Amino acid sequence: MLIIILRRLFQALLVLLLVALISFLIFRYVGNPVENLLGQEATVAQRAALEEALGLNDPIHEQYVQFVWRAIQFDFGNSYRGALPVADLIASRLPATLELALTSAIFAMVFGVLTGIYTAIHRGSFLTNLILSTSLIGVSLPTFLIGVLLIWFFSVELGWLPSFGRGEVVDLGWWNTGFLTASGLKSLILPSITLGLYQMTLIMRLTRAEMLEVMRQDYIKLARALGLSPRQVYFSHAIPNIMIPVITIAGLQLGSVVAFAIITETVFQWPGVGLLFINAVYFVDIPVMSAYLLLVGFVFVIINLIVDLTYLAIDPRLRDSQLKQEQ
Repeated sequence: MLIIILRRLFQALLVLLLVALISFLIFRYVGNPVENLLGQEATVAQRAALEEALGLNDPIHEQYVQFVWRAIQFDFGNSYRGALPVADLIASRLPATLELALTSAIFAMVFGVLTGIYTAIHRGSFLTNLILSTSLIGVSLPTFLIGVLLIWFFSVELGWLPSFGRGEVVDLGWWNTGFLTASGLKSLILPSITLGLYQMTLIMRLTRAEMLEVMRQDYIKLARALGLSPRQVYFSHAIPNIMIPVITIAGLQLGSVVAFAIITETVFQWPGVGLLFINAVYFVDIPVMSAYLLLVGFVFVIINLIVDLTYLAIDPRLRDSQLKQEQ
């Protein structure tokens, strides 16, 4: 098992280095950092001094190593807009994005799995048909349109929920959270549903398909023939056998929630790193764009690593298969 873990860690490290290389190329070759920092009126001496200070005169491989080393220390340089440290900008915005992503992931996972199991068990019922028909909205409509419709109905027409912003937050020193205030929790509802609806639909349909497939297996028929109650058949034999693909897809979707929160944060003016990235693209703020790419790549790699190790721990057959391949 240790060999498998080390191999997965090595693969994750290689992917992170590749993401860092792409981020470095964007940082180094998209735009001119000297031009952006000094402007067109700078003298030749000022440009030369800044190039030396930024290490732009060093060989390209040394610049890449320095870039990776600074990224490990969470040092991405200064933003071209405002000259503030990029690390401070991301750190101030990251709690908002992570709380939105966490809430959306919980919403998608819980409702996706529960509705998937329900629609598989109660096939043909009115509620099942209603759920399956309604779920088409999450697949067919774009995220921004879902957000606009939710704002129109719950904020404009009913006035129940806020249409933008994060609400009141509590500063814990190392973290600022909206989970501890009523307005913060209310502000989370609409963007969380908007961001998690597509993922919930995918998880629901996958759970339902896996559940229907498992229910046709011989060991389920045997369990029923032995007189086990439907509750025992479903929860002791069927559901545990569908969790590996569900966990895999849910883990990958959690990574996409963080990556694609840009649209939701833009619609709801949510003060997270996604909105920060949109503003960086508008102002061609290369250090912020580069840091965001690294952050998203890191999140995807870590989540994939956790998912791999989780379903290896859940299913001994996969673990034994991996061990045989190593031997």
